[in-house]
Amino acid sequence: MKHLLQIILLFIFIGGVQSQVVTTEPVIVTEDESVTITFYADRGSRGLVNFTGEIYAHTGVITNESTGSSDWRYVIAEWGENIPKAKLTMVAYNRHQLVIDNIREYYGVPAEEEILQMAFVFRSATQINGSWREGKDTDGSDIFIEVFKPELAVVFQSPQDDILVLANEEITVVGHSMNADGMKLFLNEEVIHETSSSTLEHTFAAPASGVHEIKLEAFDQNNSVSQTRSLFIRQETVEEPKPEGLRLGGNVIDEETVTFVLQAPFKEYVYLIGDFNNWEPNPDSQMKRDGEFYWLTINDLESGVEYAYQYFIDGTLRLADAYTNKVLDQWNDQYIPDRIYPDLKPFPSDKTTGLAAVINTAPEVYEWQVTDFTPPANEDLVIYEVLIRDFTHNADIKTITDTLDYFVRLGVNAIELMPFNQFEGNESWGYNPSFFFATDKAYGTANDYKAFIDACHKRGIAVIMDIVLNHTFSQSPLLQMYFQGGRAASNNPWYLRDNNIQNPHLQWGFPLNHESEYTQALVDSVLSFWVTEFKIDGFRFDFTKGFTNTPYGPNSWASEYDASRVAILKRMVDNLREVKDDAIIIFEHLADNSEETVLADYGILLWGNMNYSFSEAVMGYHDGGKSDFSWASYTNRGWSNPNLVAYMESHDEERVMFRALNYGAEATDYSVKNLRNALNRKKAAAAFLFSIPGPKMIWQFGELGFDYSIDDFGGRLAPKPPKWDYLENADRKRLWNVYSQMIHLKREEPVFSTTDYNMNVAGAVKQIALNHESNDIRLVGNFDTQTRTVTPQFSSTGWWYNHFKGDSIYVEDLSLEIELAPGAFTLFSSTKMFGFDPTTSIRDLQKSSLNIEMYPIPVNDKLYVQSPYVISSVYVFDANGRQLLQRTVDDHTIELQTSHLSAGFYLIQVVHQNGIVSRKKFLK
Repeated sequence: MKHLLQIILLFIFIGGVQSQVVTTEPVIVTEDESVTITFYADRGSRGLVNFTGEIYAHTGVITNESTGSSDWRYVIAEWGENIPKAKLTMVAYNRHQLVIDNIREYYGVPAEEEILQMAFVFRSATQINGSWREGKDTDGSDIFIEVFKPELAVVFQSPQDDILVLANEEITVVGHSMNADGMKLFLNEEVIHETSSSTLEHTFAAPASGVHEIKLEAFDQNNSVSQTRSLFIRQETVEEPKPEGLRLGGNVIDEETVTFVLQAPFKEYVYLIGDFNNWEPNPDSQMKRDGEFYWLTINDLESGVEYAYQYFIDGTLRLADAYTNKVLDQWNDQYIPDRIYPDLKPFPSDKTTGLAAVINTAPEVYEWQVTDFTPPANEDLVIYEVLIRDFTHNADIKTITDTLDYFVRLGVNAIELMPFNQFEGNESWGYNPSFFFATDKAYGTANDYKAFIDACHKRGIAVIMDIVLNHTFSQSPLLQMYFQGGRAASNNPWYLRDNNIQNPHLQWGFPLNHESEYTQALVDSVLSFWVTEFKIDGFRFDFTKGFTNTPYGPNSWASEYDASRVAILKRMVDNLREVKDDAIIIFEHLADNSEETVLADYGILLWGNMNYSFSEAVMGYHDGGKSDFSWASYTNRGWSNPNLVAYMESHDEERVMFRALNYGAEATDYSVKNLRNALNRKKAAAAFLFSIPGPKMIWQFGELGFDYSIDDFGGRLAPKPPKWDYLENADRKRLWNVYSQMIHLKREEPVFSTTDYNMNVAGAVKQIALNHESNDIRLVGNFDTQTRTVTPQFSSTGWWYNHFKGDSIYVEDLSLEIELAPGAFTLFSSTKMFGFDPTTSIRDLQKSSLNIEMYPIPVNDKLYVQSPYVISSVYVFDANGRQLLQRTVDDHTIELQTSHLSAGFYLIQVVHQNGIVSRKKFLK
């Protein structure tokens, strides 16, 4: 079921006399009578306000067989399926009707099953700008209409819920009965009105103070039934300065005391309701006012106990605290497995609806093992982008923590987690944020995230948080506090009412107003929180082109140089650097180079999307320079510093291997669509990507040739399978090896950070030349579908080393040509680099064809070495050439204890009694 909601209980307090989202005629609905349902699009969630297109009801029933309100039964059509009997008729502006002649027949409910409620979400006939327009209840929940048995019954038409009013304010009660002789209206225990009619309407003045009960009773000669509403009398707000040194949200004073602070300009009054006061807006729960701030201290709390709470604002809004570190979700928490989030506090569905914040005066404190981690330099970053949901079958952060040695073996030194602050729903990419200070529980507890970061730091891996500060979605309390007509109200301190960027392809959620001091303070506090509380090493900022109020038309991609935007972004960066001076700062900006150059000169890293050109290269299409990825070089952009994070794949791009296997070029005796050929071409692409100086990024499983489309399995955002089984495929493992070796070379060999390099990558045969005092590199690759001849442009005569073949060639003629098969590449170095295997070089093969065997690979606690000749001694060296282990032996086989070695690449040297020396690298 698409909509996962709790049954809306009749007695849930939401305050104020609310306008009904739907009305029915008759008011009391029974299954065997015709009912006309009127939907008011300008009420409730207002997602269809002023909408003049066709509207359909997505509807089912809740029966005695339902397990809860999310268990809709006998749904008349799938979501998005338009059938005639679900279509509403517009009877007036923002008013639409649906007539059901017989409820049981309409839904097809068997006679033996009892119908309790009809459930509705109203929607547009089609998606508008990529999303459905939906009409729901005020708090975003589904709409439910109770279905009564044909017996004595009574209902309130008004008030619908418990109410909060001023002393002496007039209250009008309207009620209806069925099969009754009469009705009575009680205030506390006193009858204040009665009638023999089936409709009761009465107005009275509210008492001066206190909490009261309104009861509506219907009776016949033998029985009576009733419904009640609580009546709370509101006092004038007390004006009092808040204590010094408090931040927004819950401030733990001691293990029994918390002071809550809410910033709510233009609001008249606020109550703090929660587990600590039975969710009632009694006089003691009314917050004091200090200018635009409301505050209240709660005492006598129990240490270590979680308390759920909300702010009840102006008698109409019940909102979770935007600054909470934990959110309870009425609709989605029930689907989070206990293995991911053990003992998750249940949402108080019998007290409130929507989302609730949580405070704990003595939460479990995470004990950090690494407190002084220094992230890699910007130019040395090799970033692995991860969507927690799709990286392991368990879809949680704990399992990724257990998998970190994989990243070490691969060689990456930074992991970029796609957004994991609280987002809407449980299955998401995370770019629909709702709360900025809470981790999303769908992936684990807050301490699980901290343990992941700590474990990364132990292994020398930085953690980059992908964060969305351009917009939020509708659940954000900061939006809901000031929301009007389906968008931010004009007086919302944090949001733009109208999106300044009119291109619908650049519109997501509700845009924040980055010129507002309120938004700037919010942004600063968000970034400070994550680097101080979670030791995050830096951020990848989503869609930073949106950090502006400059208007852009419907055909613009908002890429033109924008001085206002640059100033806003620099201000944010300056503030972050005051908190953490070595923070990694990455923008997904994708604007004109004139603007990106200014930002790069400011020390900001910028995403460099090379997906198109690398895809064309791997597929084998080069006409018009379409496979030219020279823009992956910061120098080709005219930048002074290597601040370009170039990548061939990201979460947002089609997978290169999918394109190759489905759309690759074909020749008479060669096809890119062949898996082995496509993987070989991806090897070549990886070699070129990592040879370009500057930081780089990999999208998860790109190193294994992930070949499902981004749109497979139900769409772009749908879960994709974690393909760990790829490691069992020898060709894919060879691709992994190229990625790993190139990453290690990039990190360890100075030549890959040189400023003296050039690229010739516009055609089918591509070349990169790197020059450095320590070493020269000549990389050549054939991205054609036929064999090609290429001149590597060697810089000197003498021995050059074919790194991935383990071969050596003696260059006498600098114009030497070599032949490359389709998809082949060769990386020549003027000096041997770590990972070069001399046992397979031409010169060594002239001496011996000896091949030693090692197992298991990767190594765990023990390494076994076997040779056809008698071994005399064995040495193990790390990547820096340091000797870590030496053993003397007189046998063909030796067992080495390697449990003390950390994860990474090593070189083993085996000396034989006959004088032959063998060297091989191995991975732990």
